[in-house]
Amino acid sequence: MSMTDPIADYLTRIRNAAKAQHKHVDIPASNLKKRITQLLLEQNYIANYTNIDNGNQGLIRLYLKYDGSGKSIIKELVRVSKPGLRKYADHSSLPRVKNNMGVAIVSTSKGVITAREAARLNVGGEVLCYVF
Repeated sequence: MSMTDPIADYLTRIRNAAKAQHKHVDIPASNLKKRITQLLLEQNYIANYTNIDNGNQGLIRLYLKYDGSGKSIIKELVRVSKPGLRKYADHSSLPRVKNNMGVAIVSTSKGVITAREAARLNVGGEVLCYVF
């Protein structure tokens, strides 16, 4: 069965693993998913990740992060641009997530970066998801 939206699947796997309080979650790898994972690590939403070579496309193992009371650091993962309805923003209208408490991940001509970085570089692009 082909998957029509691998980024939505990626976010759903993280959301479900966090809700079930798993230590880690394995996700089929792609270059886009690897870059989003790097951004989640840089923004301190996950504890760590490793790339696992399984002979096929590989896996990304994300180690989830929880606070002292056992609640996930990631409260919300929202897919914005979907295959049926793409959402684009220019550099002047990039979204702010929860009054800049969260992160918007944007695919730009400079690569996959956060909305804050895109605004600093004066580039717009496709708004992939919000993380809070």
